[in-house]
Amino acid sequence: MKIAVVGAAGMVGSRVVTEAVRRGHDVTAVFRGPVPLVPAGVRGVRGDATDRELMDGVLSGVDGVVAATRPRPGEESAVGPATRTLLDAALATRTRILVVGGAAPLRAPGDSGLVLDDNRYVPTDIRPIAAASVRQFEVCRAHAADWVYLSPPALLEPGERTGGYRRGGDVLLTDPSGASRISAEDLAVAVLDELANPSADRHFTVGY
Repeated sequence: MKIAVVGAAGMVGSRVVTEAVRRGHDVTAVFRGPVPLVPAGVRGVRGDATDRELMDGVLSGVDGVVAATRPRPGEESAVGPATRTLLDAALATRTRILVVGGAAPLRAPGDSGLVLDDNRYVPTDIRPIAAASVRQFEVCRAHAADWVYLSPPALLEPGERTGGYRRGGDVLLTDPSGASRISAEDLAVAVLDELANPSADRHFTVGY
């Protein structure tokens, strides 16, 4: 499979690249900054997600694209335009796009409200990026591209690749202790599983 990963330097994007290489896929990795040394089988490209001409070229001929971009603090307003550009490019090139977003658009367990409004999962200091992920999801919902939106659990951090996870719909997944978490490595496993075997879901989440 030919896969493009936009945001390849980030915590999620870098692990998606690693998982894709592990599975023997042909990977194009897009970096906002200088292109680092990449593994064999990976083509590194420097460019911004808002560069429509570049994105059209990157997406042309690939089987799927993973949008794993994340704004710098204070630049949360850039999420919507960047996602829209990627969706436009995906539509123009007829490429399926998996957007790795945030947990905030999910519904809280046992509640009809959004995770965004639940202080148990979204403390004040991360509310700006959480709100940006809700806007990002709305951009996807309004777009005609072939997209799927993956919301991680409340806690996403580097860790072990176990290869195991639970998959859910649009409700935050928690374990028996009430924790909602997954390693970035296992989130990447879920990303590649979805690309290999696309589901009918437009929005899903994963967790332990």
